[in-house]
Amino acid sequence: MPASSSPVTNRPLRTRIALAILLLSVARSSAAEITVFAAVSLADALKEIGKSYENASGDRVRFNFAASSLLARQIAEGAPADIFFSADEAKMDDLARKGLIVADSRRSRLGNSLVIVVAADSPIALGSAKDLATEKVKRLALAEPKTVPAGIYAKEYLSTLKLWPAIEPKVVPTENVRAALAAVESGNVEAGIVYQTDASISKKVKVAVAVSPADGPKITYPVALLKESKQPAGASGFLHHLNGAAAGAVFKRYGFIVRD
Repeated sequence: MPASSSPVTNRPLRTRIALAILLLSVARSSAAEITVFAAVSLADALKEIGKSYENASGDRVRFNFAASSLLARQIAEGAPADIFFSADEAKMDDLARKGLIVADSRRSRLGNSLVIVVAADSPIALGSAKDLATEKVKRLALAEPKTVPAGIYAKEYLSTLKLWPAIEPKVVPTENVRAALAAVESGNVEAGIVYQTDASISKKVKVAVAVSPADGPKITYPVALLKESKQPAGASGFLHHLNGAAAGAVFKRYGFIVRD
């Protein structure tokens, strides 16, 4: 007797193709689309983490990178997001006071440090932050020191050294820390203060002065789920991954201080 064929293989090719497309469509529709609002200094690490997570989970991860201050304002104004990953505690505190985060999901995941950078081909030699107050530096790029975490941290550091009054007139405020880095890369300013992790990804700048975490401001990156998340289950899964060992290894490779 001839071998029997399965019902699926007996179907016409066109029917089988249509069925495959339908199954693929169902699988895609069940995948979560997770939106993460994150500090721009996290961009390179999070893009890598997000891609690997998508491949493993089937979910989709979308990022909105900007200054934490801008992101917090957008969330407070109702922008749709599932997770907030801030470059400082103050912006997360603001959202917590407004009742916009899931309190028990909050975790201070990362740390960082500040560096003073100059262009890679710059002849300027800086022995310490005090040199920023001299004629060696006429313009200093900082993320906006009134609102953006990287700029706030830089101002705090310079104020502790009692240098802020002398340096403030030289400050060129930028939209975020990556914009401050770009200003140094382009040669539009003589120096800038950015995160160590930002300096490490650029071949166009060099570190003139590294600020020890013990001597500089305490820089922390809290992350939390948002109460208005449209994908709470998917977002919880990705947050768990962000807090796990695999993501931690990526963050370390990009120079972040990982808090277990």
